[in-house]
Amino acid sequence: MRIVAGKYGSRILVSVEGQETRPTSDKVKGAVFSSLGNLFDGGKMLDCYSGTGNMALEAISRGMDQALCIDFNKKAIRVIETNIKNLGLQDQVKAIQGNVFSILPRLEEKFDLVYIDPPYKKEENEKLLKILDEQDLVQDHGVVVIESMASQSFSQKIGRLVQYKEKTYRNTKITYYRKEEEYD
Repeated sequence: MRIVAGKYGSRILVSVEGQETRPTSDKVKGAVFSSLGNLFDGGKMLDCYSGTGNMALEAISRGMDQALCIDFNKKAIRVIETNIKNLGLQDQVKAIQGNVFSILPRLEEKFDLVYIDPPYKKEENEKLLKILDEQDLVQDHGVVVIESMASQSFSQKIGRLVQYKEKTYRNTKITYYRKEEEYD
């Protein structure tokens, strides 16, 4: 596994041993980031089931200012911290160990990009989208990306998060939401 493009392109990332995590493939990762286009001129990213930190570190490599990685698995957090240290990104990327549903209500910042890629058998993606909306954790026009099994589908709109694109890569589906502006 490696960073695909940007400042740290081609740098190898450490992986979690065993089958406890399922890193996003380089092909899917490259396609996701290409489809997001010019979103990476600064901003903050939240990686909800970070695994290795793969997606957050790719976002930083492509120009995001900061990233927050959340994962329940202690081994994964150690791997994320190793990858952060190996790239010298301790000032830009933080890792928090715990349940994403317990951590989100404690966050006070808003994110420009949120990536959701839970273990497929434990996904609660719509519940997570609802919390992101209710807690107002996504910037206006911010993007939420869900990686799921190709067979899954999600509501077109959850609060102010509106689905605007889906793309399938073999057994993986990528679903994109954008947060609508709030009008009085």
